[in-house]
Amino acid sequence: MKISIITGTLTLALGLLSCQAPPKKELGFKDAFEGKFLIGTTLNTNQIAGNEPEAIKLTKREFNSIVAENCMKMESLQPSEGYFFWDEADAFVKFGEDNGMHIVGHTLVWHSQTPAWLFVDSEGNDVSREVLIERMRTHIQTVVGRYKGRVDGWDVVNESILEDGSWRQSKWIEIIGPDFVRLAFEFAHEADPDAELYYNDYSVSTPAKRDGIYYLAKDLMEKGVRLDGIGMQGHLTMSYPTVEAMEEAIVKFASLGLKTLITELDITVLPWPSEQVSAEISLNYELEEKYNPFSEGISEEANAALMNRYTDFFKMFIKQSENISRVTFWGVQDGNSWRNNWPVGGRTDYPLLFDRNYRAKPAVATIMKLAMED
Repeated sequence: MKISIITGTLTLALGLLSCQAPPKKELGFKDAFEGKFLIGTTLNTNQIAGNEPEAIKLTKREFNSIVAENCMKMESLQPSEGYFFWDEADAFVKFGEDNGMHIVGHTLVWHSQTPAWLFVDSEGNDVSREVLIERMRTHIQTVVGRYKGRVDGWDVVNESILEDGSWRQSKWIEIIGPDFVRLAFEFAHEADPDAELYYNDYSVSTPAKRDGIYYLAKDLMEKGVRLDGIGMQGHLTMSYPTVEAMEEAIVKFASLGLKTLITELDITVLPWPSEQVSAEISLNYELEEKYNPFSEGISEEANAALMNRYTDFFKMFIKQSENISRVTFWGVQDGNSWRNNWPVGGRTDYPLLFDRNYRAKPAVATIMKLAMED
């Protein structure tokens, strides 16, 4: 009798345990936007190599899309003509695949971070138009072809329009002419017909630049070139641009039937060192104490203002979610953001939604609540 009572009690206990609901999965930032848009981050080679495990843990929990910070740029992939270095890019793509991430390749054609050999011949003179087109074709089709069916989308051309809406006078323009953009997209599409193809640029909410990109996109589409979306770089300050100006740009590009992507999102809390507010990578100003006010930690007032600004932008992103397919941050946490060293080296900035200890800032919970209530 004793044995049967014990057995019955054990059976009942096991039955009660089996009826209990499994523990709830912790919601990540990405989960709040399910059905709206992807939430992405950039990863650097140090993180991909496993040297910052907390960043990888955070990435898996909070994001569902990744973009390569530097390892897929031309100078990294093809440092000398015909020699391709794949190790870092391969590891980046494998990480994305292993973790079910949406993978973005960045960037195929850009005026910056190009290898020294690209635009010149053996004597240091500019190559011919035909030679540069062939070099561009070889690079794009080798890279995109290697990752065919594995990389979901490519930033094909980066930053070719200036703030006034005119062409940037890069070597691509000087040697090939404006047609280099069309050719780049065509080469990428030939290499992987299923990959999405994007044009990516900064200060896109500036009216003249916005319109220049709009007409560039419209022209490509009228010529039958595959263009899936416009990447609007979100390197923001506390005052520029306005939420309304960015929303106007989203609506304008969406009117072409294009996806808009908020790319490279970060918001600096530090003083801007000139009247020229830009994300031009070549900007470089001397470090002065007045430009680095939070070297020992951000003030409560500044942090509250930053949280409010992030919340205001995400309110708009949620409102425009039918026109936005992805929002990607340029960095995982404050400590590895390029904002600490650009456009003034050696500063301490706080531009992301996760701090140097990998903790979510207050706006994360606020924004997630807004997204899930919408």
